Amino acid sequence: MNKTNILMYRLLLVFLLALLVSCSTDTDYKNRSRATGWKMIGGKGVFSKNYKGKVNVQETGPGLVFIEGGTFTMGRVQDDPMGDWNNTPTQHHVMSFYMDETEVTNLMYLEYLDWTKRVFPPSIELYKNIYPSAVPDTMVWRNPLGFIEDMVYNYLRHPAYSEYPVVGVNWLQAVNFCKWRTNRVNELLLEEAGMIPKDARLHIKGDETFDTETYFAAPTLTYGGNDSILHGGKKSKALLELRNDSTLVGAERTQLFVQRKDGLLLPTYRLPTEAEWEYAALGLVGIREYNSFKGRKKYPWNGSYTRSGKRKNKADQLANFKQGQGDYGGIAGWSDDNADITAPVKSYPANDFGLYDMAGNVSEWVADVYRPIIEKDYNDFNYYRGNVFTKPSRNADGTYNVIPLDSIVYDTLPNGVLVPKHFPGELVEVPVGIEETHLRLNFSQSDYRDFKDGDSLSRIKRIQDESSQRPMYNSPRHYILIDSTGTVYTEYDKDNNRRTLIDNQTRVYKGGSWRDREYWLDPAQRRYLPEYMSRDDIGFRCAMSKVGSKMQGKKKRKN
Repeated sequence: MNKTNILMYRLLLVFLLALLVSCSTDTDYKNRSRATGWKMIGGKGVFSKNYKGKVNVQETGPGLVFIEGGTFTMGRVQDDPMGDWNNTPTQHHVMSFYMDETEVTNLMYLEYLDWTKRVFPPSIELYKNIYPSAVPDTMVWRNPLGFIEDMVYNYLRHPAYSEYPVVGVNWLQAVNFCKWRTNRVNELLLEEAGMIPKDARLHIKGDETFDTETYFAAPTLTYGGNDSILHGGKKSKALLELRNDSTLVGAERTQLFVQRKDGLLLPTYRLPTEAEWEYAALGLVGIREYNSFKGRKKYPWNGSYTRSGKRKNKADQLANFKQGQGDYGGIAGWSDDNADITAPVKSYPANDFGLYDMAGNVSEWVADVYRPIIEKDYNDFNYYRGNVFTKPSRNADGTYNVIPLDSIVYDTLPNGVLVPKHFPGELVEVPVGIEETHLRLNFSQSDYRDFKDGDSLSRIKRIQDESSQRPMYNSPRHYILIDSTGTVYTEYDKDNNRRTLIDNQTRVYKGGSWRDREYWLDPAQRRYLPEYMSRDDIGFRCAMSKVGSKMQGKKKRKN
């Protein structure tokens, strides 16, 4: 080997060594902490990056469709022939979120009822009021001058109506369904991850229920503290054995339960806010050109008419609504919308977000407390009226309070119906106090349902005690008395000075229904009803917040 070759080999060796050094000093935060440089220990250490490994994108929950957020004009952009003046147009921005592709169907709700009846059998005295409080009011179909009695007995439970939207559900029942759905979805995710035994969720009793927030805050109190469930999964058994391995350094730091930072469990299902619902219903992405919208939308579909202009279904109605006086679906042999009452979900084309029946079929509950005015000056980002800020209750030693089986507290609604305030296994929530509000800039109390609503009473600071609060907007207060035998005595508020039905228990519902004329199909229209009441033309669908990036996955901007 001559001197030239030796020199070449030496230069190559120096180059390779330099390359190795540069690679070793190159910052790699995939397996190390960006803050400290410490190595991420993975699934068993206190510095565990996450349970699933690499979680960057939120998984889409069952039944949901992704809605990319943005700015839009919320409120009426058409004429106001009704003179309501309750939806003045304002510019708002909505964060990205998820929404049910369809309204909650009878079949979906019956699954909830079946679970409730199985876990809390009404034959047991302690549970006797839980299942009835979840059942929709099927008597909403009755009419003093109409024969619709068959719907009272068949609409909810007959298989012919299984894919029809559930009705007769009040706002409170809809909220409880969302809570139940959250827990059942996350329970299945834990099972699939091997953290609980397979099918254990199918055999639980009332004192062994799963609650997502309880699991995050105090996992050992979930399932009533039943270790055979908490540590009975394939993965959870292995973690427990690892924790108990005295020969392993750092074994005591092994993470036995899924935590929020692991990204495995989904955020809560909930009712959409009014702003979210209206934004999703409009589906303005269909008229977007570059970074602006081409015109306006009167309905969830493009165009100014309720009939399709496409060749394959030309002149077909695009929603289920009342055609005219005494006309709910056209004539025999030539039905306008193929329905006289509600119609099966997905009977009509989806809007540009992929959502079905955002106009017609049934109106839908949203989360907001109703006020005639949308406050635009104080907040124009993810607008929502109805915040009641709470915190989990803790004992003196810092442990969390969980609703025990023998302490189910019931609330008597103004219509005399008993409903549980909380369910066994849930965290006890209390209003935020001075510890959280003192010298804080963004909020100073717990209940903001009447914040800046224009009423003089809402500007008076008062103790957050329902018994001491004066009625908002001078609304009626009906009185309910239940004696020791369970007999309910009701008394109407006969005060002639009452001026409105609006109070902090009045909720917004949106969209037209099979009973409504075309005017109500406009997503901007808004109506209200007390949260304990229900109708044969009001249903609901669930939503879920999007965590992380505004967009879903890596998307390129489209023209």
